[in-house]
Amino acid sequence: MARPVKWRRIENLPRFQHFIPAEQTGKAVTGNVLKLEELEAIRLKDLEGLEQEDCASRMEVSRPTFQRILTAAREKIADSLIYGKDIRIEGGNYTRGICPIRCLDCGWTWDESIEQLEADQGRYLCPECHSENLECCPEDMERPGCNSTSCWGACRRLGRGGMGQGQGRGFRRGRGQNKAGPPSA
Repeated sequence: MARPVKWRRIENLPRFQHFIPAEQTGKAVTGNVLKLEELEAIRLKDLEGLEQEDCASRMEVSRPTFQRILTAAREKIADSLIYGKDIRIEGGNYTRGICPIRCLDCGWTWDESIEQLEADQGRYLCPECHSENLECCPEDMERPGCNSTSCWGACRRLGRGGMGQGQGRGFRRGRGQNKAGPPSA
């Protein structure tokens, strides 16, 4: 069985999703679909001028994977420019951020995309024990971008950052308060 494709982190969603040659005739020409992670690779490498290692790090992929994404993007763009094909930017296996999640009942940990957290709108459950007692971005599992507005916004909207036991990092005291344990009665 093949491994599932990992999410590729993107920082910007494109303002324009479709490009058509100015002199395109009425006949239908098959276009190219540029995935969002391919556009991000072009942006990081060619527009921002970053080194390949830095680009791969920002997209949270390996250098060989980044090179494959970049090569695929450049082939599609070259094909469209040479043969007058349109370019649609859509799809792919991307995320604006990846949040580590921990179940406070069974201890199961996993990664989830911000988009999936937002789509579930507060109905997010542990895949192992089906508990709702979850912690988003635990301190010992934080990643670059974990404290970003989009990550904490998704976690808070889903009931993962408010007051109460299992919310935030404290015992009924919100995020990061009281790391030593529950208060004495």
